[in-house]
Amino acid sequence: MCNLYSATMPQEAMRRLFKDLTDNAGNLEPSRVYPDQSAPIIRNGEDGPELVKARWGMPSPRSVLKTERDPGVTNIRNLASPHWRRWLGREHRCLVPLTSFSEPRGKGKGFQWFAPVEEGPIFFAGIETRGWKSVRKLKDGETTDDLFAFLTSPPNAEVGIIHPKAMPVILTKPEEWDAWLGGIAAPELQRPLPDGALNLIEEPI
Repeated sequence: MCNLYSATMPQEAMRRLFKDLTDNAGNLEPSRVYPDQSAPIIRNGEDGPELVKARWGMPSPRSVLKTERDPGVTNIRNLASPHWRRWLGREHRCLVPLTSFSEPRGKGKGFQWFAPVEEGPIFFAGIETRGWKSVRKLKDGETTDDLFAFLTSPPNAEVGIIHPKAMPVILTKPEEWDAWLGGIAAPELQRPLPDGALNLIEEPI
């Protein structure tokens, strides 16, 4: 399960990719992104696509919480769940820019990083919600946050060597980005990258 990725795509590159993109993200620094951190996403705004920062981790189902604290769910697989169905419509779609992602190799073995073989921008197929009230950290108490997570699918050959259960859904083509933001049925794009599409690398890019 991907719980660490790198996001080094320059803001100017994202502005060039999406016509009439409204940039409300402030100054973005290249970074490694961990769960519960803020990261850039592109979502549907009132006047077209909008670049903002949001917190990684959608609300957890109440049934799995043992305390009032909700650490959030970073990866989403079961689209048939009533908990997730409410957020699958166009108004909750987003794209999460990345340049590489990782899967844990096992206890004490660190992370295996993956990057696309072909050069070019890529995005996770994400969902988002805005103004969600919850207790993410006990020391902070209740906060109100814009949240996001992204879909997973069965793995392709490269990821399956490390993590045989799942990989993030990654969109590589402009027509896929437009379709996702436009509200295409989520299962139509919930699929792995083709075998051979990823390089295994030692460090993020």
